[in-house]
Amino acid sequence: MDTQTPEKAAVRIQSWWRGNLVRRTLLHAALRAWVIQCWWRSIQAKTLEQRRRLALRLYTCQEWAVVKVQAQVRMWQARRRFLQARQAACTIQTHWRWHASQTRGLIQGRYEVRARRMELDIEILMT
Repeated sequence: MDTQTPEKAAVRIQSWWRGNLVRRTLLHAALRAWVIQCWWRSIQAKTLEQRRRLALRLYTCQEWAVVKVQAQVRMWQARRRFLQARQAACTIQTHWRWHASQTRGLIQGRYEVRARRMELDIEILMT
């Protein structure tokens, strides 16, 4: 065993103790920094998730708005086509009724009643 003076032994023990204190202090500081980093990362992850959800909600709202506008436009187009078809049908019906009234219903003729020996001229108009 090495013969050391008590002063050297005391210095050696003190330096060992100070080293332990420094290492312990550094370990505590590192652990505290690690805890703060974990907390900060969790906060950032939550913030990022909130942003993603907000972006998804905004995207969904925009998509639904587009779908609603498209549905309204398609409904308007279908209604316009229906109204045009109805107007065309009314026009055709009006013309057909006019034509039918002009070609059908006018019966002109001469009828004789022989029982009494009387002659009649009869004009029948059907409307």
